[in-house]
Amino acid sequence: MQMVTAQQIIAILEGMFPSALQEQWDNSGFQVGDPQTSIKDVLFCLDITEKVLDEAIIRGCNLVVAHHPLIFQPLKSITGSTDADRCVIKAIQNGLVLYSMHTNADRHYQGVSRKMAEMLGLSHIRVLNPEKDMLLKLVVFSPGQDVLKVQEALFAAGAGKIGYYDQASFNAGGVGTFRPLDGANPAVGAVGKREQTAEVRTEVVIRKWQLAEVLQAVKAIHSYEEVAYDVVPLLNEDQDHGYGCIGELETPLLPVEVLGRIKAVFGGMVRHTALPQTPIKKIALCGGSGSFLIGHAKRQGADLFLTADLKYHQFFEANEQFILADIGHYESEQFSMQIFRDKLKDNFPNFALPITETTTNPIVYF
Repeated sequence: MQMVTAQQIIAILEGMFPSALQEQWDNSGFQVGDPQTSIKDVLFCLDITEKVLDEAIIRGCNLVVAHHPLIFQPLKSITGSTDADRCVIKAIQNGLVLYSMHTNADRHYQGVSRKMAEMLGLSHIRVLNPEKDMLLKLVVFSPGQDVLKVQEALFAAGAGKIGYYDQASFNAGGVGTFRPLDGANPAVGAVGKREQTAEVRTEVVIRKWQLAEVLQAVKAIHSYEEVAYDVVPLLNEDQDHGYGCIGELETPLLPVEVLGRIKAVFGGMVRHTALPQTPIKKIALCGGSGSFLIGHAKRQGADLFLTADLKYHQFFEANEQFILADIGHYESEQFSMQIFRDKLKDNFPNFALPITETTTNPIVYF
């Protein structure tokens, strides 16, 4: 069987959740180990702990993929005096590669919050707070014989994806002029003579982090020595990226029935504001600490907002307009492991890809 490296495995995950999507304060990515290590199997977890690493060693998994980073702050020394220290030492001693995929999975419409919505059986799921300042319009000018191959290069590099559609572009014809100067090697025309040629303007939407890769792909196949292109920032909301999700129950349920379903799905306990008598239809969700989305949930008409880590005074923000419910950080993000595993299992059928059996929740309910 051909060996697969950690980098090759992670490239599949980052195809959905690019590391460039993570917050500036985050530390997603490779934490410990050589990305070129040949991988035997992969263990998925929410948190990296010593017990999780012991389980990986017993199972023969030398790549551990976690949601939460093991290393958040720079390590000034590694002496075994902290949990993180001991995990780093154990990983190095046993040849383990540690990788995390945190806010880049939180901010994607197929990420943690959507998984929560699916587990609750919601439909018509969409991003609760679509982000702005992520989209660019790339305009490429090509001679007629290049148009199709330019489009294919753009699409192959990930350009032209909008929601549930891909390979989206706009094309319009026109006339381009240029004059090659001394030192030029023009594909069309001659040095010192102004040239006029029919060209096509191709417009596509891309994300900011895609720009360098997309331009490289276009320049590699374009006939022109100097490719003409424009990059235009867009104010449009990116419906594919942003925190939280909102969806609907197929059949409205009484609040106590919804809370019962939440507890059955996520376990733990549910802290919540007062329950009205009216049925619940629309539910907003955010995995992890989602209090910053309370206002967004209100404005979008949610009957209930489900998240974690709410403080006492934040519950007052419900103001009897809707229900605020808190299920705990671990409970809200526990299914992130399934997202990562499901993304890999079709690409690596020879791997077992186990999810950890170690519960890393530090909170115990009495």
